[in-house]
Parts: sequence; structure tokens; C-alpha cells
Amino acid sequence: MRIGILGTGHLAEALGGCWAQTGHTVTVAGRSADNAAALARRLGAAVHAAAPDEAVRGADVVLLAVPWSGVDDVLRESGASRGALAGVVVIDPINAVQHGVGVLLTEPGKSTATHIAETAPGSRVVKGFHMVPSTQWGVPGAAAITVPLCGDDPGALAVAETLVRDAGAVPAVVGGLSRARQLEEAAGLFITLAFAGVDPGTVAPALPPVGA
Repeated sequence: MRIGILGTGHLAEALGGCWAQTGHTVTVAGRSADNAAALARRLGAAVHAAAPDEAVRGADVVLLAVPWSGVDDVLRESGASRGALAGVVVIDPINAVQHGVGVLLTEPGKSTATHIAETAPGSRVVKGFHMVPSTQWGVPGAAAITVPLCGDDPGALAVAETLVRDAGAVPAVVGGLSRARQLEEAAGLFITLAFAGVDPGTVAPALPPVGA
């Protein structure tokens, strides 16, 4: 697939590296052209740097690997309001939370995913990749990670499931985009626990799947 990554931080580098290694064509973009070029060099010859509007042009998938504060800017620069992301699978891994506290910054009842869907008309938004620290992607021998996904478009969810597997994890679709707020709240709780010195993994009991 042709993947445009908007953002040049740790998550962009981690997932971009995983996807480039599994044969996808990856283009990275960010506010700084120099940072995008440096990231592309680190990820290898198959990865290219471009401006945001160029990175999404012709892309099958776009990963919004930016902080919540930068979402509107990067969508504007990519031409989202003009339909540049119409028909494109847009993956939202963003945690819009107060740093160190985990309280959501989005309006009550809203999610980053629904905001993106409204701001990028025609896009096929999938929430996912937001509950795993960037340092855990691409680690040889790491334990299997389950990535919850939600979205309204079955085809977009299938694409996201493929990209989860290509990153070495296991996808778990939990419903439509209306579940995004719930997933974001769960991430906020995990962040709260982590900053309090509690391993979030010890909070969820090891329950067998229903019917197992």
C-alpha cells in the first residue's frame, strides 16, 4: 500500500519503519521539511519525504502521527477540507489528553476520531494504535500486542487490520467509530496509571475469551 505519514515523531518513525520493512511505500511529512527528510533517511531508501499535501496525494492510507494540538494544522496543510482525503483510510492514533493526568481534552461526547472525520470530509477514519507506546513497535522478540480498532467502514477496518499485522501485532475490531471515545478514555486511564507508577497491564485481569 501507499502510506502517507503526517508527523515526524517517535510513532511516525516506529510504524513507518515496520511498514517500510514489510513492503509498503511510505512517505513522511511534517511541519519541518528538514525533520521529514531526516526521518526518511533513517527509515531507508524506500521511504520518501514530502510536504503534507504531497504525502497524501495518491495515498491508500494516511497515519496522523501528530499531537492533538497539531491535528487541525496538519489537516489544513494536507488539503483535507478540500477533499484531499476523500476515500482515503485515515488512521487516528492520537491521545488528546492532559499530560501526566490522562484527562481527555476533547469536548464531552466527542473523540479525536469523530473530529477528524468531520474535518476531513469523505475520509474513512479508523481509531487505533493509540494504546501502545511507540517504543514497543518493532522490538524483536516482544510479546504479542493486541490493537483495538474501531471505524464505520468495513474496508477501512480491513486495511487497518492488515497494517496491525504488518507491525507484528494482533488486531481486534470493537465496533463503529462511536466507540472511539471509549477507546480514548481507556488510553487516558492507562496514561494516568503509568504516571502514578502503576503498570497498566496489572489492572486488566487475564480473562479467557468468551467461548474459549
